[in-house]
Amino acid sequence: MSAAQHGIAPIIDSDAVQALQHVVGADVVIADVRWYLDGRSGSDAYETGHVPGAIFVDLDHDLSDHSQPTIAGRHPLPTAEQFSAAMSRLGVGDDTVVIAYDDAGGSTAGRLVFMLRVIGHQAALLDGGLQAWPTALETGPSPTPTAAEAKGTVFTTVEWPKERFATADDLANASAERVVLDARAADRFRGENEVVDPSAGHIPSARNAPWGANIVQPGGRFKPVEALREQFRALGVDSDTAVTCYCGSGVSACNDLLVLEHIGVTDTRLFVPSWSGWSADPARPIATGDA
Repeated sequence: MSAAQHGIAPIIDSDAVQALQHVVGADVVIADVRWYLDGRSGSDAYETGHVPGAIFVDLDHDLSDHSQPTIAGRHPLPTAEQFSAAMSRLGVGDDTVVIAYDDAGGSTAGRLVFMLRVIGHQAALLDGGLQAWPTALETGPSPTPTAAEAKGTVFTTVEWPKERFATADDLANASAERVVLDARAADRFRGENEVVDPSAGHIPSARNAPWGANIVQPGGRFKPVEALREQFRALGVDSDTAVTCYCGSGVSACNDLLVLEHIGVTDTRLFVPSWSGWSADPARPIATGDA
């Protein structure tokens, strides 16, 4: 059986990754998706030390389209054509299994995994991230695009499924049947400490589900499934609940979305503009506090 025929779970550990790499005929690509809100360079961090054989995937250039207006948020989704071109350039093909990691609990690598899984591609988040990789790290720059191009890698363009993405109007008219979760830290949700966007607060009716609560600190691994189920159950989310997630710019919310899939919640959507897009529109209401 090839790697592409395996039903890859959204979150897997390093043992499972190494086993997958030894499957006959497997095409496995490990992707380093480090990015830092404080302005540090993810590519510099990659060159300092990364999982052997990993490629570097740039959140700003490979997973976003910054040509869009402000209300599209700080990390707008690229077009399907832009995304397929980026994946092909990086050596990710139609039959490639992608394992993504970062060094911050999956808060940025989750974006790549969600984007791939939402179009039916095999991808998973490495539990524990870079810190959990059991062998010595490599140093140096990422392979050049020409190396991938020489392989003739093809990633077929697949349009983003509209039913998996919410619009601002969807959230403005959200019914009680659809739970809206904000994946940012509690102080940003309450409007006490907005460090990036010009307005503080949250989307009215949203409930706070910080992505950082999904992992065990300081180890950085995800909590056991039953503990995660209980955590989301306390927010009114069960296996049959319809959920829309957002964060600051549509990145860390993907961590929540992957965890929800991990615990059996399947009716989920991402609001890509997230708080950065919502708060940039003066017509949108803003709530503060714990409500």
